[in-house]
Amino acid sequence: MTTTLRGRIVIAGGSGFLGVSLARHLTECGAEVVILSRRKPAQGAWKHVVWDARTLGEWAACLDGAAGVVNLVGRSVDCVKTPEHCDEILRSRVEATRVLGMAMRKIQETGGVPPPVWVQMSTAHIYGDPLEVRCEEDSPPGYGLAPTVGKAWEEAFNAGLLASQRGVVLRTSFVVGKPNEGGTGALGKLGFLARVGLGGTVGSGRQGISWIHALDMNRIFERGLTDASMRGMYVATAPSPVNNREFMKELRGAAGGLGGLGIGLPAFSWMVKLGAPLVMRTDPDLALCGRFVVPTRLLAEGFEFRYPEVRGALGEIYSTGSGKG
Repeated sequence: MTTTLRGRIVIAGGSGFLGVSLARHLTECGAEVVILSRRKPAQGAWKHVVWDARTLGEWAACLDGAAGVVNLVGRSVDCVKTPEHCDEILRSRVEATRVLGMAMRKIQETGGVPPPVWVQMSTAHIYGDPLEVRCEEDSPPGYGLAPTVGKAWEEAFNAGLLASQRGVVLRTSFVVGKPNEGGTGALGKLGFLARVGLGGTVGSGRQGISWIHALDMNRIFERGLTDASMRGMYVATAPSPVNNREFMKELRGAAGGLGGLGIGLPAFSWMVKLGAPLVMRTDPDLALCGRFVVPTRLLAEGFEFRYPEVRGALGEIYSTGSGKG
C-alpha cells in the first residue's frame, strides 16, 4: 500500500476477477468502495449497487460526491466470436461508458458533484497483432474486431468525460494474479493446461504476450485516481513483454506441470483452430495472435513495477499453491 485514499470510489463492472482484486486493494488503501454490477460480487468491505450498464437509474446516486470512478465494464472476449458475441463485446463497452457519462452530466446539471477523476479501462489489443513489432502509446491502431472495439470504447469515454474531470485511459492486456472470489482471471485456463502437461508452445510461439501482475495493475489504477498529473492515455502492461514460447516455458516452471518436470506438449496452429472453439469454447486467435506492448509513459513518469519480469510475477502467483485456477 502506497497511498491513503479518502472518500468513495465507484468501480463499474467490479464483480469479476480484476474488479474484486481492485476493490480489495482500494479498501486496504482506506477508500470506501462501491461496486456497480449486474451480479452480486464477492463479499468484502464494499457496497454493491445493481445496474444494467445501459440505462440511467437510481444507481447513479452513488456517483454524486464520489472521489473517483473506475470503469471496467466489458463482456469477456474469452468466447467463440459469433456475430452475437461480437455485437455484445462492442455494445457492453460502449453503452456502459456512455451511460456513465450521461449520469455524471446529469449530476452536474442538477447541482450535484460528479467525481473529479474518471479512470477508464481500455485494451492494448487496439494495436492489432503486429508480429515482432513493439507498440507504445503513439503507435498506430491495428485492423479487425478488437481495434475497432478499442477505438469505439475510447471514443465513448472521450465523449462522456466532463470538462471538469481529469480522465485517464489505461490500455491493458493480460492481467495475471492469484484466483479470488471474482474468478481465476485469464491465467486460469492456461495454468490448468500447464499443470496437466498441455502447456507447450502455441502455434509459432513468436506471437507477443503483453502481461501485467494484478498488484501492479491495481497500483496503476490507484495512481490514476490519486496523481493529479496523470492524464490521458497510458499503456498499462509490464515493461517486459515476451513471446508465447517464453511465457509458456515460465508458466510450466512456475505451475509445476507434470510433477514439476516443466514438460508441455506443443499445440500446433491447426490443433488450436480446431480445439479452441470446440473444446475450450473460445477464439483461437486469442492464443495464436498477440502483440508486444510497452508502458513508455508510465516508465517516463517514474512508475516502478513490483513485477517487471514474467518469471518473478508467475513465481509469486504460484509460490503458495494458491495460483491454481
